Amino acid sequence: MMQAWLILAAALFSLGLFGLLTRRNAVGILLSVELMANAVNIVLVAFGRWHGVADGQVFALFTTAITVAEAAIGLALVILLYRQHQGVLVDAATEMRG
Repeated sequence: MMQAWLILAAALFSLGLFGLLTRRNAVGILLSVELMANAVNIVLVAFGRWHGVADGQVFALFTTAITVAEAAIGLALVILLYRQHQGVLVDAATEMRG
C-alpha cells in the first residue's frame, strides 16, 4: 500500500513541476507550487504511517500552515502585479525590478 501513495505523490509532484516550468501565469505558478507541497505532505503522512508514528502528520500540518502563508503572500503579489500591469503574466514582473 505504501508504494501506491509514493507513486501518487511522485505523479502529483511531477505534474506540479511541469506546471511550474511551463506556466507564464502567476496564478498557475502558485497552483503548481501548492500541488508540489501537497505531494510532499502525502509522502510525510505515508512515511509516518509506515513507521507507526504520528510525526508525519504533525509535519504535514506544519507544512500546510506554511503553504497557506505562502499562498497569501503570493496572492498579494499577484494582486500588485495585476494593478501595475493589468495582467498576471510573470514576464511583466521582471520589469518591476527597477
